[in-house]
Amino acid sequence: MNLAHIIDDHDPDRVAIISRGRPTTYGALREQVALLRGGLTGLGVQRGDRVVLLCGNGRAFVLGYLATLGIGAIAVPLNPASPAPEIEREISKIGAVVVVVDPAAVAAWRGVDRAAVPTVTTVVATEPGTVEGAVDLDALLTGPAAELVEVEPDTVAALMFTSGTAGSPRAAMLSHGNLLANLEQGRSANVQIDTDDVVYGVLPLFHIFGLNVVLGLSLARGACVVLVQRFDPSTALDTIRERGVTVVPGAPPLWLAFSHFDEAPADSFATVKLALTGAARMPEEAMKRIKERFGLDVHEGYGLTEASPVVTSSAGMPVKFGSVGKVLDGIEVRLVDESGDDVVAGDAGEIWVKGPNVFLGYHDDPEQTARVLTSDGWLRTGDIGTVDDEGYLYLVDRAKDLIIVSGFNVYPAEVEEVLGQHPGVAEVGVVGVPHPHHGEAVKAFVVAKPGTHLDEDQLIDWCTDHLARYKCPTKVLFVDELPRNVSGKLLRRSLV
Repeated sequence: MNLAHIIDDHDPDRVAIISRGRPTTYGALREQVALLRGGLTGLGVQRGDRVVLLCGNGRAFVLGYLATLGIGAIAVPLNPASPAPEIEREISKIGAVVVVVDPAAVAAWRGVDRAAVPTVTTVVATEPGTVEGAVDLDALLTGPAAELVEVEPDTVAALMFTSGTAGSPRAAMLSHGNLLANLEQGRSANVQIDTDDVVYGVLPLFHIFGLNVVLGLSLARGACVVLVQRFDPSTALDTIRERGVTVVPGAPPLWLAFSHFDEAPADSFATVKLALTGAARMPEEAMKRIKERFGLDVHEGYGLTEASPVVTSSAGMPVKFGSVGKVLDGIEVRLVDESGDDVVAGDAGEIWVKGPNVFLGYHDDPEQTARVLTSDGWLRTGDIGTVDDEGYLYLVDRAKDLIIVSGFNVYPAEVEEVLGQHPGVAEVGVVGVPHPHHGEAVKAFVVAKPGTHLDEDQLIDWCTDHLARYKCPTKVLFVDELPRNVSGKLLRRSLV
């Protein structure tokens, strides 16, 4: 078996992806992926090697992902908009041998200290001449092709950086079996994507929602994915109309933007049969506005990277505002108390998940793996939920300090570490605060070193140089001291 088989057996003349207006059929995609398998093998990439995809939503990402899986190597999708220091940290953690760089990431890659990523032997540029000393992607597509390698289900397919349920970002190990299981589990959710569908692919492919739901599920069903680099509500509606888009998956900020887009015609989503959301809580008001204005039901689901990712969905069933739907077939869910015992029906408890979609653990981090995976295979999500009499799950809280900005996980510890490295910062605490468009935003509380003058813009710029933009504070408040308990632990809940 191999996850890359998902593009097999589809009509070779059907369009698989549209990237920058250029269609690629399933037949052409299979040929190009086979050639790239040969190209990567020619570079010396072997089974188990890590290949970083520093690419936006486009043909190069799809080819790189499927070819990497196909030779038994491990794909590591990273945010192409990340600054050089963050790219260095992530690559050094996983020891990549090849990095594929597209134009969106060229500027950041030029700032990477190659001495900090010594395992990287080859850089592949998706556009000729954009990266000095790089191999051009087109040169790797000249042949010869290589056969797809069969692997065991527990072979790692992808490393996905996530904040996890505790601690700073780490790489979650998702196997071929994990990802394929979740694609099969999706069928039970009545996510009716088939060969005639056109899927709007703006969710970033370096995020698990984009990778295994938008791309993986669509290709497995033989549908067409319209790959989009950036979201703008006006051009998005043009694309939906012109391409006859039938399925629109999006994080809450996308639907919030549509709900406030007053110029949008009432029939903007006339071709759309399925609207999906997840990655963060969807405001009920926005769902109601979209229903009233466009007659469109937005079906919410729940998942996390460590579950590959979908755990529940409301697709194919009546929408209950505030609920994330029902548990997919093939997945077990428990709500437990602080002692690990099941809560009384109707009470809130931490959501535990079990199934073939649950990840193998965190790369090179057995301690954190043991914290989230029980000895009998249950994933402690850190999320708190309740279930109603009909089996609908509701999220009521998070047991962790995770901040979710536009559907992306931000862990305060990572932001605090970067701010703490500023020479003028003595102490720092970071929390999430409500934001009308992004769900949450990052807010920092800073104690300056004596005699040091700091201003908000200075510290935000410092973060921008070291972290992806969505992780950076939008507000910095200077305080005399931070609230701590008797043992000195920061009391985040007291930061307001």
